[in-house]
Amino acid sequence: MNGGTDPPLFIKDIKPGLKNLNVVFIVLEIGRVTKTKDGHEVRSCKVADKTGSITISVWDEIGGLIQPGDIIRLTRGYASMWKGCLTLYTGRGGELQKIG
Repeated sequence: MNGGTDPPLFIKDIKPGLKNLNVVFIVLEIGRVTKTKDGHEVRSCKVADKTGSITISVWDEIGGLIQPGDIIRLTRGYASMWKGCLTLYTGRGGELQKIG
């Protein structure tokens, strides 16, 4: 492990169960907000790079900060299936960083 300086993974290479993902993508659309039972806000956003698109689940205040067209770097993310759809999540200690 070299502290997250691995080159970003392409969306086409993301598979369920992968962890510690570094991905750079553009936000295509922001889904509607749903509230969890314990009051968290969750948004499903459609994001893409040059190889494909994927849904990312964004929690709480960070979801309100991203807009379509933003270029985002996800560090320490993970991928899993949710409702039959491959979805990216920010892992524990992971972050979304707006880079453009």
